[in-house]
Amino acid sequence: MNVTDSPATRLQALFEGHRLTPTQRRIAHSMVRRAADVPFLSSVELAELAGVSQPSVTRFAVALGFDGYPALRKHLREVVPAEQAAGNGSYNEYQQAVEAEIENLRHLAEVLADPRPVQQAGRLLAASRPLPVLGLRAAASQAYGFAYFAAKVHPDVRLLNEGGTMIHDRIDAAVLAGASALLCFALPRHPREVVDTLGYAKESGLTVVTVADSAFAPVAKVSDLLLPAAVGTGLAFDTACAPMLLGRVLLEAMCDDLPDAQARLEEFDTRAAARGLFVE
Repeated sequence: MNVTDSPATRLQALFEGHRLTPTQRRIAHSMVRRAADVPFLSSVELAELAGVSQPSVTRFAVALGFDGYPALRKHLREVVPAEQAAGNGSYNEYQQAVEAEIENLRHLAEVLADPRPVQQAGRLLAASRPLPVLGLRAAASQAYGFAYFAAKVHPDVRLLNEGGTMIHDRIDAAVLAGASALLCFALPRHPREVVDTLGYAKESGLTVVTVADSAFAPVAKVSDLLLPAAVGTGLAFDTACAPMLLGRVLLEAMCDDLPDAQARLEEFDTRAAARGLFVE
């Protein structure tokens, strides 16, 4: 099967163009993550998977234009290949977490089959001087990792990984210095402060580019360009391999629009060698 015509992408296309409530977005997100299994789930099973009530699943199906969940499931069985994912009953819980992350990376590969959104994001980030990079709580490490590498090729990267009353001040300072875009990493559980901060950034005239766990995440409504990368939920704490990789892909796209990026990297390597910075 072509990656652009996978069960997950077919489901995503089904949801596009519909105004969904937060609960319905949660159901949609759960369905995309379990695209191969969804046509075989009852409404009760889907409700348990998404952590919502069974009537919410019925209302979700009606919101998509179906008479009820049975009609939606019948449609899914027609448009999604009738083959379930390979059984993983022999895997222990740690292996299952790894397998889930592998599936998240496969889904990311499907999304990247159309490179235009990432290329657009790269242009926006490269053109912003300075470039604020936001990530709070669970997403703070993602923002830090991006900012660390971006600073090697971008002349002015400003990391915003601590919340509080001063975060709006730092956005004001970036705008006054000439910033035109802001990059945000947003992961579950989504802090209210991130949503509020992105709203303030948009009001201040910044174009908001967001890497989030789902196209239906709460930050979608305050983002100009949202790039989805699912997180793993099989362990006590979420795993974020796909968002991290998407951040590196964004770095690559940004470098493509920074004509002196290679020269900056070579200059850094020369200085690092002179200082004996790394152990060879």
